[in-house]
Amino acid sequence: DGWFHLGQTVVYFDHPQHAAAEHAVCIDFRGSAAHADPSERVAVELDATSARRLAETILSVLEHPEARPYMPPEVSEAATA
Repeated sequence: DGWFHLGQTVVYFDHPQHAAAEHAVCIDFRGSAAHADPSERVAVELDATSARRLAETILSVLEHPEARPYMPPEVSEAATA
């Protein structure tokens, strides 16, 4: 149906359900805990190389000067240290 409110995110390392890998970093985005509607769930399975690339890309984007004003103070201070 489109967008849903994110209630919980679970990240774990396990055997994937669909990815063609022995083990995977699994990220499970879930809707509100008040109702366990299966349509409010997005699961992502990444092999280790892809998971590391994603983590590095996220950190790189957050280090950009334009992102700093939106970071909590303790994160912004660590980025400039």
